[in-house]
Amino acid sequence: MTGPAAIPSEDEALAAFEARDRAMDGRFVVAVKTTRIYCKPSCPARRPRRENIEIMADGAVARAAGYRPCLRCRPDEVGRDRAAVTRAIAILDASEIAPALADLAAAVGYAPHHFQRLFTRDVGVSPAAYARSLRVRRLGAALDAGGRITDAIYDAGYEAPSRAYADARDRLGMSPGAWRRGGAGARIRFAVTDSSLGPLLVAATDKGLCRIAFDEDEAALRARFPRARIEPAGADFDAMVAAVVALVDDPGRGADLPVDVAGTAFQHAVWAALRAIPPGETRTYADIAAAIGRPRAVRAAGSACGGNDLAILVPCHRVVRSDGGLGGYAYGSARKRALLERENAASGRRGRSLERNESP
Repeated sequence: MTGPAAIPSEDEALAAFEARDRAMDGRFVVAVKTTRIYCKPSCPARRPRRENIEIMADGAVARAAGYRPCLRCRPDEVGRDRAAVTRAIAILDASEIAPALADLAAAVGYAPHHFQRLFTRDVGVSPAAYARSLRVRRLGAALDAGGRITDAIYDAGYEAPSRAYADARDRLGMSPGAWRRGGAGARIRFAVTDSSLGPLLVAATDKGLCRIAFDEDEAALRARFPRARIEPAGADFDAMVAAVVALVDDPGRGADLPVDVAGTAFQHAVWAALRAIPPGETRTYADIAAAIGRPRAVRAAGSACGGNDLAILVPCHRVVRSDGGLGGYAYGSARKRALLERENAASGRRGRSLERNESP
């Protein structure tokens, strides 16, 4: 079990406060000496002068020092909000059929529309989207276990096979029968091309990109998808390959490309948080865990980053160690450094120092 996210350094805290970084809410509070109030990092109020600020661990510490909570940002409600989201996730995880939004919100003590915004802000997806992702994961597990497809569909919580087949096509990239057969019948096209950072594999199902990786070839792709029909791509694939290669040269440019990657609801939330990191900036694993409403799941967030199948497009290279070091990267620290430096140069901003210890 991982412990709670560490309090950031003073420089990190001040930068987060200046940027009104919502991901840092709950990690610390900012006490203002002149007004004797304390705020959460994302408070919309005008920023006080630096000499009038104290960084404190939480509201309890601030109150003990004689400060009172800000009536505008209500910093003490952050813990309550996150506890409600955590409770809602537990309810969804334990429910065979996902409860209606009104019932879910009532169970954690919030109005439906407010809780919808709160859940989406903290997790990265709405309660309904989380429930759908969870149901698809259950469908995949039930299909892997064998047995009748119809039984697997209802065991996963679907009320009708038509919805299960639609979800399977949207999220698994193949029909339930093909999933149970380990991807048999699914078609994956691929190309291996040169890039400024070395050989790059680009592969996609009929639905979208399923693998982007440096230093991999057809053999590696077949080992990853042993029962899929894998074939070299034709000229109609060139535009997608070119768009991916362009991301290597300018990883901060962004690209609206179709994707087809399977993952748990937690993994999809982490990947969404990675794509939300602005180019030229970095986050720690603790930051990512906090951003999806799971501040204690730092190690799990790291594992989800490591499970990213779409290098560059899902920018796991923007996650660094809490001490400022580069940390690990599946394709080597030199490539990670190069990607970050390219983003920093393109954005015109000075990123975090990358001169510290680079060992994982």
